[in-house]
Amino acid sequence: MLVQLIAHTNDPEKTIAAAAKLCYSDAHIETLLDGLTPEKTAAFLQKLTDLGHASPIEHASFTFGIEGVSRTFLAQVTRHRIGSFSVQSQRYVRLDDFRYVIPPEIEAIPEAKAQFIASMNEDAEKYLALVRTLEDAHTARFMAEGLTEKAAKQANEDARFVLPNACETKMVMTMNCRSLQNFFNLRCCNRAQWEIRAVADEMLRLVLPLAPHVFATAGPRCLTGPCPEGRMCCGKQAEVREKYAKLKEEAV
Repeated sequence: MLVQLIAHTNDPEKTIAAAAKLCYSDAHIETLLDGLTPEKTAAFLQKLTDLGHASPIEHASFTFGIEGVSRTFLAQVTRHRIGSFSVQSQRYVRLDDFRYVIPPEIEAIPEAKAQFIASMNEDAEKYLALVRTLEDAHTARFMAEGLTEKAAKQANEDARFVLPNACETKMVMTMNCRSLQNFFNLRCCNRAQWEIRAVADEMLRLVLPLAPHVFATAGPRCLTGPCPEGRMCCGKQAEVREKYAKLKEEAV
């Protein structure tokens, strides 16, 4: 998979600190950014953390380009509704170059991997055969209406129903810092599905250098308290804390 940070709020921590300053002082818009040194910015961000005041961090956002992920991942990530998603369309883009994601547990078992690849090859053949059948049928119909360019899109639209969850997709995703913190809480957890956890880890690695105070405690909830999963806990809190301490040290 590939995860890249393609855009973000300029000076995100200062932007957040300006919003916090307005909340807690007799500040004016014209001079809101004046005097916001790195030290004062950090102090405002710490105050927000101490008070649990999260709304100011919504004023900074990050935009990621993500590819090499499955439609299974897409179904999970779009459950984070306070986010914006633009996804490559299987209606407008024909998958002549059929790509798919192999889960690590399948990759590790040669027999399972061979079965999986055979299934994907069969799916690709059936998809392209169905596209051709549908396009031929639609072309004849649309020619009579003078709309021959619609045949290919109509064929793609219906043939995509046979595509598997493993089918690769790509997207642009934007979240503000508050949504990202929630995303990291849930998706960096060991109990999260492996693919979305890997994406979450990489996203955290990318935002940390730009907003180290905002994301100082970001990650699964067990970094700052007891595991909230109860009997479903992975039981590896020490290992998880060590992992994210190292990730943050390397990123910052």
